Amino acid sequence: MGKLFSLMIVLLLAGCASIEPQAERDAQRDAGLAIQEVYEQALPTLSEDKQRHFAQRLYRLTGEQRWRPLNRAYGERLMVRLEEDIAGLAEPGYAATRSRAIVADYSQRTAKQRARRAMLGEWGEIAFARSLLFRLVQAEYHDLLPAIEDHQRALDYQAEVDWAAFLTDPSVIEVYAAQVANYAYFLHQLGVMDLRREVEAAFRRHYPPERVAELDDAEYRNWLYGLTHFVIADSRYYQRDVDPEVHAWVLEALEREAADILARATADIQAEVALAFLLTSREDHPLVGRVREALMAAVDPASGIIPSPSGEVSLAGGEHRNVLAIMVLRWPGRLHPGPDLSDALGGRSAGWVGIAPCWMPTVELCQSAYTDGVLVHHKEVL
Repeated sequence: MGKLFSLMIVLLLAGCASIEPQAERDAQRDAGLAIQEVYEQALPTLSEDKQRHFAQRLYRLTGEQRWRPLNRAYGERLMVRLEEDIAGLAEPGYAATRSRAIVADYSQRTAKQRARRAMLGEWGEIAFARSLLFRLVQAEYHDLLPAIEDHQRALDYQAEVDWAAFLTDPSVIEVYAAQVANYAYFLHQLGVMDLRREVEAAFRRHYPPERVAELDDAEYRNWLYGLTHFVIADSRYYQRDVDPEVHAWVLEALEREAADILARATADIQAEVALAFLLTSREDHPLVGRVREALMAAVDPASGIIPSPSGEVSLAGGEHRNVLAIMVLRWPGRLHPGPDLSDALGGRSAGWVGIAPCWMPTVELCQSAYTDGVLVHHKEVL
């Protein structure tokens, strides 16, 4: 009888132990949903780019069809811009002219932006090439590339750019670490060239462990940001899990830096650290739990979102930070690629006309009509 009683106590305690982690996980998901609700209400007031960024990630996180209209609207804009640039590439000097304009218009609000502007100004056509590269990979992510006339011209142009020199240059890595990782994977995903190992080697040479220990906060965050993007870019930006063995060096570096990540990194970067583990199927890693706790604790009760390091609670300024927090807190364990927009946009006619659809919490707030089979909204987003 005594042994039976002891066994019952053990089973009871084991049951409690299993319930507590589940309750904690439910609380984290609820926290993510609460932030999401704030942004869903405010989304129509945000810029098209912020709406695209949010809807793209929410679709890949949930697979919910209600996020397709904003993704489709982005696809429409994307195809127009790509077609303009691809046509422009047929004209001598187009890329150089566009690069000068991009550098001239580059924001100089922060020290980081000024450093990046100066760096891009030293690399000729790179400013345009990297903008075009981003749009090309976005089109590929949405299965739109085959529908874009003469898209091979843009891919051929990318093959002529001296990406190897740019992406392995220490002065570039110093101020552009995340983008360096991104572009290496974008080029590979588009079949242009494979610089992944060369870029990884250059990054690791530039940031050996002994140097990381001496970085100031800005440099430390640049290193962390770049480190996480080797994983994020490989995942095609949250469309698939990636091989943890390929990125073992990233995960090991993050493990070594756990204490400093929680003490020195911003909420954006902390979230991306957690995402690096989540994308490599390491949700059970203790750092993921600690980041989730930190993100929940960072939420401002008055606004319902995570403010900036300076305490600013701007919805527009905080969209990147907060959508990453939503992903970490709500993480379902399954990702949804795309969305595939080829059916909606791939067969558009020469007379196609499209206006980005409005998005509101209720369908009734949008008045819509169709032109050439494509949804056109006459009511502007307020």
